[in-house]
Amino acid sequence: MKFTGLHARHNDAGAKMVPFGGWEMPIAYPTGTIEEHLRCRSGCVMFDVSHLGTVRVQGSEAFAQLQRTLTNDLAKVAPGRAQYTHLLDADDASVLDDIIVWWVAEGVFDVMPNASNTERVIDAIGGIDTTAERCIIAVQGPTARNVLSLISQEAANVPRFAVREVMIAGAVCVVAGTGYTGEDGVEIAVPVASAEALWDALLSAGAMPAGLGARDTLRLEAGLPLHGHELGPGITPLQANLEWVVGWKKETFRGRSALMAEKERGVTRTLKGVATEGRRPPREGSAVFVDGVAVGEVTSGNFSPVLGHGVAMAFVPPTLQEGQMVAVEVRGSNLVGKVTTMPFVKRR
Repeated sequence: MKFTGLHARHNDAGAKMVPFGGWEMPIAYPTGTIEEHLRCRSGCVMFDVSHLGTVRVQGSEAFAQLQRTLTNDLAKVAPGRAQYTHLLDADDASVLDDIIVWWVAEGVFDVMPNASNTERVIDAIGGIDTTAERCIIAVQGPTARNVLSLISQEAANVPRFAVREVMIAGAVCVVAGTGYTGEDGVEIAVPVASAEALWDALLSAGAMPAGLGARDTLRLEAGLPLHGHELGPGITPLQANLEWVVGWKKETFRGRSALMAEKERGVTRTLKGVATEGRRPPREGSAVFVDGVAVGEVTSGNFSPVLGHGVAMAFVPPTLQEGQMVAVEVRGSNLVGKVTTMPFVKRR
């Protein structure tokens, strides 16, 4: 089991710790997941997401290597920007990992895979695993930049999907205007030796610690996919409604031929949102029915603290339209649901 550089802070705060992707991580603090969730929607929280990988790819061939491997087109952005992208299976175009690339400087990229996929990504793109050298603190919420400005105005000013190297409290940090909550905010890669000091400063400035439980309900309300649920073996970007991360103008990327073949024949299932009635939540694996016939399956489902009812993402036939009524089976009984657009909760 691995531990982040903030592990002691979580224990001191009484966080409930759980195994996650080979790391022991806080799932919730004594405040509870719902309170942490609502604070992110109305104020400012901070997450320790140091379990996510960081692979530094640099040199004269770095750009070309990423371009010919990952789906999105880095030529659309430039140094000082971040980009969401996919690593595909070469044979069936399923998503091996979804990734954020931080283009730190000319010829310098920090590629951010999911926790358990770092080795797989290194095998595909090369680079050096620098995960152990830094912690990553995600500061999220509508007042996140106000809170952060009390510590570093320069960090608070980093625009959405921009990347900057910023000196914070004597340490050189990489700050990106990214996140996984549907709210505004930034993610800060801070050297391990300075991570506790930054965490303490953010706490004093008014950021509430939040666990991975709230991060998951937040990303679900925001309609953001999670690898292993909406992305993974047998699931392509087209099925997940993520064709916008595919740089079709590039002559090649890993899995391009298989993905183009699927595009030409059309997908047989697509990811859509389902809102259910009542507080009882739909769950992963729940069957989705139309007129008594099973047509799909829930990939992620939970109670929405903001909406006060259940929400889910599910793979269903492309013919299902917004507003169509469905039933979601949960432990032998059906929840009444309706197909809806995502995100379920929009940024205020």
